[in-house]
Amino acid sequence: MIRTFNNSLRLLFVARTLARHDALFFLDNFERLPVYLVLLRKIMPLFALGATRSKDLRDGERLANALQELGPSFIKLGQALSVRADLIGEDMVLDLGNLRDRLPPFSFEKARETIEYELQTPLDELFAEFNPEPVAAASIAQVHFAKVRETAPAPTEEDPTATEEVLRDVAVKILRPNIEDAFERDLRLFYWLSELVERYQPNMRRLRLTKIVDTMADSVELEMDLRLEAAAASEMAENFADDPEFDVPEIDWQRTAQRVMTQSRIDGITISKKDELIAAGHDLKALADNVIRVFLHQVLRDGFFHADMHHGNLFVTADGRLVAVDFGIMGRMSRETQLFMAEMLYAFLTRDYLRAAEIHFEAGYVPKHKSLANFAQACRSIGEPILGRPVNEISIARLLVQLFQITETFEMETQPQLLLLQKTMVTAEGVAQSLNTEINFWESASPTVEHWMRENMGVEAQAADVVKDGVALLRKIPAIVTKADDLLTEMESREKLLREEMNADNAVTERRQRAGYLAGGVFLGALAAYLLMLAI
Repeated sequence: MIRTFNNSLRLLFVARTLARHDALFFLDNFERLPVYLVLLRKIMPLFALGATRSKDLRDGERLANALQELGPSFIKLGQALSVRADLIGEDMVLDLGNLRDRLPPFSFEKARETIEYELQTPLDELFAEFNPEPVAAASIAQVHFAKVRETAPAPTEEDPTATEEVLRDVAVKILRPNIEDAFERDLRLFYWLSELVERYQPNMRRLRLTKIVDTMADSVELEMDLRLEAAAASEMAENFADDPEFDVPEIDWQRTAQRVMTQSRIDGITISKKDELIAAGHDLKALADNVIRVFLHQVLRDGFFHADMHHGNLFVTADGRLVAVDFGIMGRMSRETQLFMAEMLYAFLTRDYLRAAEIHFEAGYVPKHKSLANFAQACRSIGEPILGRPVNEISIARLLVQLFQITETFEMETQPQLLLLQKTMVTAEGVAQSLNTEINFWESASPTVEHWMRENMGVEAQAADVVKDGVALLRKIPAIVTKADDLLTEMESREKLLREEMNADNAVTERRQRAGYLAGGVFLGALAAYLLMLAI
């Protein structure tokens, strides 16, 4: 009861904000709603003081503005919805895809307090210089530029081991005060609403909204600990250590804690500033191809990808290297999911729709009682309109969006592990197209995907897998032999114990038999004596 009351109050505030932006339209799409939500839909616009309605704005734009005003949790919700064309339609997906989590910064005093508490050291001892004005303020954290003192080699002829003190530029990311409480409150509301939707809209249960909120909650929990973000950056840096065209900032672990992360400062131009990139002499076509290449390497080669690759998180250095920042949202893919994605894309792009359908059935994404032939036909209906276009109009992201739209017909449950990948692919393709409007995702991706297919799904790869499995089995043989020996020893011990117990039982039985024979002899002797006495 208390849960319902608290969530209802929060819902009223949310509804009022949505009504002010004329963004309650989505309730009209539900077939059946609780009575109080029907009343809410009708009366809330009457109390929406300061309404910001505009006939010039699309539904998605009004919703995006409302979500941004509602704060961090709702911005994350909007970003999650921006990949669900099956829920909100393609036009709204595009509008929510532009949602950016820009919020007013918090004070320098709060930033100082957080840093000194987390690192247990005065700010002036940690940093030689610290800019009190943040350079970026997002929904979860804000970033300040600073400088740290370091000792660097400065050899001379007189003293080859001489050193000198230098200043190194760093960026310091700090979590917003009380951000954990804000997310926890709104996540409780999201869970409550998803349960209501699943109760009153049975046809939407396949969308697994509660599971999507679970995924969002897991992502937020990781983002609330900047040590985990630092670890993600470190892991990706290792994955691309030998790549001359992609880089990751270096983490300063001595100045990193749960709510503070320090990393090397990037000296480059953000990808969003296209004119500056051109003025600096960068090849935009090569940069666009590199964005796709890096993304596919992360997904197919490493199974570990940056899941927030929008313009603001990508920079280009003077020598043309692509540098990513903000590793708070990361995605991981199992080997099975990697194989599914690669083979599914390859099947669509080679027009092998039957194989595309078979892959979905093999992965268990389509119920077995559905028709394989009908699903192959549905795949063809998606692929042909896209693949029949000129090469510069083919969109892999659009293909994925349309694929998700047929899920209801074939009773396909939402696959949360693929949603983050789809969102990232749409974003990466959008970034690449902003640099080169004529880019074709498949042409850029072809070398990477085909190489990966040869390495992982060709005859040599299959033979390598067999050898790998065989080697793994050989490595297990000593342990198997040891375990078998232990098992045999245990069985022998049990058998010996059983024999001893049986022997003991036999001895008892033998003694009992002897006692029985003796008792029988005594009885017969006594009976014979008694009969003899009677005869006398």
